[in-house]
Amino acid sequence: MLGFSTYAALLPELRDEWRMSNSEAGVVSGMFFAGYIGTVSLWTSLTDRFDPRKIYFAGGLCTAAASAAFGLLANSFASALACQIVLGVGIAATYMPGLRLLSDRIGGPTQSRYVAFYTSFFGIGTALSLAMGGFIAPAYGWRAAFVASAIGPLFAGVLVLALIDGIAARGDAHRLSLATLFPVHAWRRVLADRASAGYTAGYAAHCLELFGSRGWMVAYLAYAASVGAGLPWAGASIAAVVNLLAVPASILGNEVALRIGRRRWILLVMAASGTSGLVLGSLGASPWPLLLAILIAYSMLVMAESGTLTAGLVASAPAELRGAAMGLYSLAGFAGGLAGPVVFGAALDIAGGSGSRAAWIAAYAAIGAGCLAAPIVARIGAHPTR
Repeated sequence: MLGFSTYAALLPELRDEWRMSNSEAGVVSGMFFAGYIGTVSLWTSLTDRFDPRKIYFAGGLCTAAASAAFGLLANSFASALACQIVLGVGIAATYMPGLRLLSDRIGGPTQSRYVAFYTSFFGIGTALSLAMGGFIAPAYGWRAAFVASAIGPLFAGVLVLALIDGIAARGDAHRLSLATLFPVHAWRRVLADRASAGYTAGYAAHCLELFGSRGWMVAYLAYAASVGAGLPWAGASIAAVVNLLAVPASILGNEVALRIGRRRWILLVMAASGTSGLVLGSLGASPWPLLLAILIAYSMLVMAESGTLTAGLVASAPAELRGAAMGLYSLAGFAGGLAGPVVFGAALDIAGGSGSRAAWIAAYAAIGAGCLAAPIVARIGAHPTR
């Protein structure tokens, strides 16, 4: 994951150096998810046919190549797009195959705990990527930051091959085809189930807000510093700490949901995160203690319903459709992740540019619109005959 957020850590610098608009900078960020969405079903299906360790290693090579190419070759909007797409392809070949490697070797009641730790490390990897980019770039330049981040996925691939014993492929999978990669008929049945459709739509709105805010966090902190917030540390360092602090929110949020009910918790948190985003956008020139307190609270609220949405989908999906439901759920989430940075950047441009307080409010409103609308949509959906 070391290269995952390097671009986000350096977005303000690269946007200015390459004279990109905010919309273009957002598109570069979102193209990671285009690569991910386009290949995650393929990589996941291939784990039924080949040793997942080899797929993971191939993903590590692809990820390392993308980061190194960004550092050595990228010099424009177009070349950055290509590198980000390849980065998404590579991480898609490590994240789900890595989960498969884990779940095939851990069973019984401890499996869910190991899986929870594995998924939590996505947030930790994001934080480490931000911290590394923010530490290396000021001293050695942004190109060195990208090249250095290539070491991580390469090393991870070697570790998986060297330290994890192989398990023979099951060999009972259906022939690889578009129908198995994209089971549209099964997805239609999933969407016909109101609860499954609701959790899927909720996850798309959640990911749009999550990845939109993450992708532009360093840029927002750069704006705050430029208008007098007096930040105590570099923006990338602050973003790394904030992302780390937000990691436990998903686990703790799920515990709260078990006590007060999933639906109530999800709607409450979505309304709170959308509202706090508007507040955050308006506080760019505020004293840094207040600004960082709201930023941390906002980031935790954005994460707080993540585990609950996933648990709700698994519990509500019909047993015979659970696999298809999880595939569609993941696809919808990362589609939201693709849209989030793009929507944020476009809103900034439309509302006046990155130097305007109103533009930042508009950008946070744009990525939080789905979450703010969730309680209204849920109320209407509960009474479809009205």
